[in-house]
Amino acid sequence: MTIPPPDTRVRPPRPATRISIPSAARGGAWRLSRLLGRLPGRLLPRRSDWAAARRSHRRDAVAGVTVAIVALPLALAFGVSSGLGAQAGLITAVIAGAIAAVFGGSSLQVSGPTGAMTVVLIPILAKFGPGGVLMVGAMAGAVLIVMAVGRVGRYVRYLPSPVIEGFTAGIAVVIALQQVPAMLGVSGAHGERVWAVAADAVGRFVAHPDPVPVLVAAGVAAIMLLGARRRPGVPFSLIAVAAATALAQLAALDLPVIGALPSGLPAPSTSFLDPDAVGALLPSALAVAALAALESLLSATVADAMSIGERHDPDRELFGQGLANLVVPAFGGMPATAAIARTAVNVRAGAGSKLAALTHAAVLAAIVLAGAPLVAHIPLAALGGVLLATTVRMVEAGSLLAIARSTRGDALVLALTFVVTVALDLVTAVAVGLAVAAMLALRAVARSARLQRVPLAAGDHSAEEQRLLAEHIVAYRLDGPLFFAAAHHFLLELSEVADVRVVILRMSRVTTVDATGAHVLGDAIGKLQRRGITVLLSGIAARHERVLAALGVAEQLRRDGHVFADTPSAISYARTHLLTGEHPAAPPGESTTPSSDMKPV
Repeated sequence: MTIPPPDTRVRPPRPATRISIPSAARGGAWRLSRLLGRLPGRLLPRRSDWAAARRSHRRDAVAGVTVAIVALPLALAFGVSSGLGAQAGLITAVIAGAIAAVFGGSSLQVSGPTGAMTVVLIPILAKFGPGGVLMVGAMAGAVLIVMAVGRVGRYVRYLPSPVIEGFTAGIAVVIALQQVPAMLGVSGAHGERVWAVAADAVGRFVAHPDPVPVLVAAGVAAIMLLGARRRPGVPFSLIAVAAATALAQLAALDLPVIGALPSGLPAPSTSFLDPDAVGALLPSALAVAALAALESLLSATVADAMSIGERHDPDRELFGQGLANLVVPAFGGMPATAAIARTAVNVRAGAGSKLAALTHAAVLAAIVLAGAPLVAHIPLAALGGVLLATTVRMVEAGSLLAIARSTRGDALVLALTFVVTVALDLVTAVAVGLAVAAMLALRAVARSARLQRVPLAAGDHSAEEQRLLAEHIVAYRLDGPLFFAAAHHFLLELSEVADVRVVILRMSRVTTVDATGAHVLGDAIGKLQRRGITVLLSGIAARHERVLAALGVAEQLRRDGHVFADTPSAISYARTHLLTGEHPAAPPGESTTPSSDMKPV
């Protein structure tokens, strides 16, 4: 259903009192509405999206409240961890959560700030400041929308499992390292990498130890981890944070806290937009968009697996995430993505439609409006404990061990992705993991290519004739791909063929031919012909024939009638010529012009 542009949309009568919105924001909203009107209908919301909500609205409301209770401490913690502040985390959970719920391609997905995104945002904040982070978020949203229009969503499924597990484990370690200063009650720690900052915080703590923040963080993490084992449905994260806050207030503990938050959402503004900074921020925006796409589609796949009959639309999901990231920077929010942990809670709580995620955003908005004074007193050490417990639950030890034990290649990809994520950054880690996985896959495919000598079928010839034919005719079968990774090996094997009169190359089992493979085949044929050996080809598939013809490979063989539809025809041709010295008729459409190197036995 296409949304009409603002100037033609039928609007209900407006009340006399209006909220004043800056002209830049009004202009931005109008341009956004025009953009939606021009998008393909397959990306826009449909009435059928809400059919399930009419059947399960009560369960969806309960699930939404449950997810909001779980998401509140996470949103605060991720906002603080990103460097933009707790308010940015709440704004992102509210606005991005609502937009992604309405426009996304999954009925069960819950979006907001995530730990993986904070890992990417911290170096951006350090280099470009808060305005740069907001600009990156908006640019990433535009990139995600372009990806959705281009139907890129389907290709994420090809990401190897070792890469996914490796960077997930690496992200968990990075998030845990980010919490070290808060858990130790240390401020002012610095370093170029997260591990360097953690090491500096440990050094400062050793110089002036204070056990109180450590005990608070450890207590919160312990309550979450132990409680989740006994009663998975109870929001122990909120209980632990509330208990830590109450203890800090009653005991007058000197702990750093979140601080005062505005009671409400800020007015939208586009003052952070800087066209001159697009070039410098583009690599960061592409990295954020890639992470948002990856994490969102993986989360949607997990939601599908946990439910019955649910199937997400990957392109609509990218569009929903893109629109959310395009809008949320105007309110001061950080880049968002779907959250696997909150989505899993949503599914387990009985959600059946988008109404649950929308309720989650509405409940968090009510907390922002009514509960900001209470949130301001939460100790940072308690939020550090929340994220510490979250990182522990992120790592699937069984899955990591299974991949590590599967093959050496998978173990290598897993280890490299993990190490690079912790030592450098997430984007570099994924690139390295994909590159190594691709190289290993190519090597495995190349090894599957075979050049095998096959016996000739016995005919009704005399023993002497059979001996002569066996000495002068050999047949080789090519199995598997003939492409750049396997072509060199093929050339070496074929060039070592013993001195015979005729070589028959059976091509019927070749699975693919690329330009490199075709050139190598032509080179091998030329080397055999220069040795006085006649080459016959048989069983070339039509799709491979086009590649060979386009590159001019085996053109002389076609003119000489030495290309055959099947192997028996090639064998018959070779036998008849060698035994009689005659050139029998080739199959229809093929030349029978004698080759200069064909002489009777």
